[in-house]
Amino acid sequence: MILQELIKKCKQQSPKAQEALYKQYSGVLFGICLKYSPNRAEAEDNLQDAFITIFKRIEQYQGKGSFEGWIKRITVNTALQKYRKKKVFDISNEQQIEDAEVDVQQQTIPLDFLLKIIQELPDRYRLVFNLYVLDGYSHKEIAKMLGISDGTSKSNLARARMILKKKVEAYNDEHNKDQ
Repeated sequence: MILQELIKKCKQQSPKAQEALYKQYSGVLFGICLKYSPNRAEAEDNLQDAFITIFKRIEQYQGKGSFEGWIKRITVNTALQKYRKKKVFDISNEQQIEDAEVDVQQQTIPLDFLLKIIQELPDRYRLVFNLYVLDGYSHKEIAKMLGISDGTSKSNLARARMILKKKVEAYNDEHNKDQ
């Protein structure tokens, strides 16, 4: 079934079409949910919530732009909505800190290690890091999405990078001893 036909049937609330859409996109969207969730269980909840929203709002998709981009944005917003409600970004006396650079040129860092340490970041740092570094949003866009200031976005990114830098350096130190 071609995508336009699948979307049309989902707009008509066809359970078979909804199941087909889920099967087609759940893997990609689950990957997004993992990026924005502190653990697998929460990522699964976010995926379910995202599909509920997608099926409720599919009538709004008019065929302009990428359908995949449209559902990805819904998924990101669904995951971020939980954190907006928790007010995880409220930090008093936020100071601008120097941006940390991580040197991983000489050492191959396993992807699963990198994903693990990103997921271990505190919510406010992980979300800003993912939005800025992995998804390419600007600080202005992140600030608007999360209801924070540009400065808080920049500070949270710098702090995330600092934490990641320390963990990568510790990993490098540990693995360079073995050589």
